[in-house]
Amino acid sequence: MSSPCYTIGLTGGIASGKSAVSSVFEKLGCQVIDADIVAREVVEPNTEGLKALIKTFGEEILRSDLSLDRLKLRKLIFKSSENLKNINSILHPIINYTIKKQIQNVSESYVIVAIPLLCESSNYDWLNRVLVVDVKMETQLMRLLRRDGINEELALKMIDSQCTAVARLKIANDVINNEYDLKTLVKKVEVLNRLYKTL
Repeated sequence: MSSPCYTIGLTGGIASGKSAVSSVFEKLGCQVIDADIVAREVVEPNTEGLKALIKTFGEEILRSDLSLDRLKLRKLIFKSSENLKNINSILHPIINYTIKKQIQNVSESYVIVAIPLLCESSNYDWLNRVLVVDVKMETQLMRLLRRDGINEELALKMIDSQCTAVARLKIANDVINNEYDLKTLVKKVEVLNRLYKTL
């Protein structure tokens, strides 16, 4: 499935400000496809994704209304790496296909595809370019504690479970340092918006 427009993968560590960057791109009239939203949509009741999960893990992963019980699925993931591998092998191809289908409907010259775990995945080699939102680990930790109201131990575990900043920067074509205020962030996104329109 070839893409009709230029595709830019947007990624960054947890609490780095990916949503803020996405939001600025949207305000500038750019379409943003969010892999997290797609991941939720492909396991809604009666979808192929949910049927495949039920086939592998049984109906105990369902709530009483036959929707996916995310907490039970999360527990399965933490139980064994084999479970995580199975879930990924079921859902990633469906998520990938759905994103590519949505890209077919983009009328702009480029599209932003927000993929939090882009660095951890080999499923997105079809992207034309990668934009990384980067912050210092201290900033991540501070924002995560403030945002989620969790303790420092859990916050550090969440940061450690992801790709390192060095690994993310290795795959980047463009980097936004998001240590500053919103006004500065908007200016940086505006510069990239102008660049991406020429690509």
